[in-house]
Amino acid sequence: MALQLDEEKLCCSICLDLLNDPVTIPCGHSFCLRCTEQRWDEEDPKEIYSCPHCKQTFTSRPVVVKSAMIADLVEALKLQADPADHYYARPGDVACDFCTGRKLIALKSCLMCRVSYCEHHLQPHYESPAFKKHKLVDPSTNLQEKFCPRHNEVMKMFCRSDQQAVCILCSMDEHKDHDTVSAAAERIEKWKELEMSRQKIQQRIQDRKKDVKVLQREIEAINRSADEAVKDSEKILTELVSFIEKRSSDVKEQIRSQQKTEVSWARELEEKMEREIAELERKDTELEQLSHTDDHTEFLLKYLLLSDLSESTDSPSLNIRPLKHFADVIAAVSEARDKLQDAFNDAWPKILLRVTEVDVLLPQPEPETREEFLRYSRQITLDPNTVNTWLSLTEGNRKAIVMKEKKLGSSHPDRFTDWLQVLSRESLTGRRYWEVERSGGGVSVAVAYKDISRTGIESGFGNNDMSWTLGCFDFTYYFRHNNVKTLLSGPQSSRVGVYLDHKAGTLSFYSISETMTLLHKVQTTFTQPLYAGLLVYWVGDTAELCELK
Repeated sequence: MALQLDEEKLCCSICLDLLNDPVTIPCGHSFCLRCTEQRWDEEDPKEIYSCPHCKQTFTSRPVVVKSAMIADLVEALKLQADPADHYYARPGDVACDFCTGRKLIALKSCLMCRVSYCEHHLQPHYESPAFKKHKLVDPSTNLQEKFCPRHNEVMKMFCRSDQQAVCILCSMDEHKDHDTVSAAAERIEKWKELEMSRQKIQQRIQDRKKDVKVLQREIEAINRSADEAVKDSEKILTELVSFIEKRSSDVKEQIRSQQKTEVSWARELEEKMEREIAELERKDTELEQLSHTDDHTEFLLKYLLLSDLSESTDSPSLNIRPLKHFADVIAAVSEARDKLQDAFNDAWPKILLRVTEVDVLLPQPEPETREEFLRYSRQITLDPNTVNTWLSLTEGNRKAIVMKEKKLGSSHPDRFTDWLQVLSRESLTGRRYWEVERSGGGVSVAVAYKDISRTGIESGFGNNDMSWTLGCFDFTYYFRHNNVKTLLSGPQSSRVGVYLDHKAGTLSFYSISETMTLLHKVQTTFTQPLYAGLLVYWVGDTAELCELK
């Protein structure tokens, strides 16, 4: 026979709900652990403690004992609970004000009674004529909010002038000259607006869902394209390495073959000469012996024989001269290497530019705070091959200072000769941010293409269509491009920030102090990788590419 559990006997007499984490006190009654603790926490510690159910007293705070058996019974009751249990009010529900013990969920609230009723206690409102005029509304946790605090009347009107709910008396009193309508009429209008808002929101939801799907496909396409680019570029560069290794092997083989041929010929000639030397030494010995012969007739007869041999063995000497041997081969290989490096160095910025110019579906927002700009900062150094000989580079090639005397330096095709300026070693593509700290009277902060002219007036930053520059002086700023100068205004600062979005074609200059102030923004199309540039005007003045963290 199945055990039938009585819910009331498993309810806590403090909270009137099913026991939760049940504990038993010395008198034998059980309560929720939390209810017991809260009840006795509220007791005056100077007084005796008592059982909430039987009122038995204790001289000291009783020790509670967890009841595993009752906990199991409560769980069993929950499992066999009647479906009606789902209608009991839980935290957050509107409970019936008429229910005693465990309260049911309220079905309606009455504005006349100002009470909430469950389905059972609501029946008189449906059956008795006395409740015919009562206004039933959806259950509310705070019915008082529906009543006018001044007149204690139901707020059935809405004042459009003040955008607030009012009662009928308010509409005839303090709101009498206002635009007032019934709450029902205003609800219709607001409902229409709500439906319009919902339609717009739903449309935006659908649009965004489509966008998300497009982005998901775009992400897959980017990943797929990147994987293919890595695979193909590795294959191409591997082929290039293989080609170079093959040529290296061919050069080595040719050198060794030529070495073998030349050495073989030289050794053959060496052996021939060694044999000739031996023969000549033998004949020289015979001639020496003949020279000591006393018999004149014997001397003459032997000399005639020996003189013919001495003439036949006489051979011309080798033409001894300085030889370079394989030095020309080394020079030719070095020349090929330099050409290959130059070609690859020329192609490298273009490769990087193509990487950073990969099309993305949605544009990224421009940074707004300095912290957001700093995300795009990278280490930039100055290129000694481009620096004017009146400039000296320090701080790991990040700082340029104008010297009193011109320094001696090797000539280089990339060196600026007529302006005290220098370009960065690194090319700039994608999104980049850097800052320049200046001291002294005048500095220009610029960006330029690598093939900007290195000589003449037109080589100065801003004097051509291949560079963009911000001139910074003690009391003014100016922007120059293609020899067109524009005066600017802005707070003076020793530090200038530069933000480049190469793909978007934007270049922005900022005055940096406690805040960032935009001085000038360029919108154009950049066709090549850019390089950061510094132009310093007077002796002792400095400009430094800052280390940003």
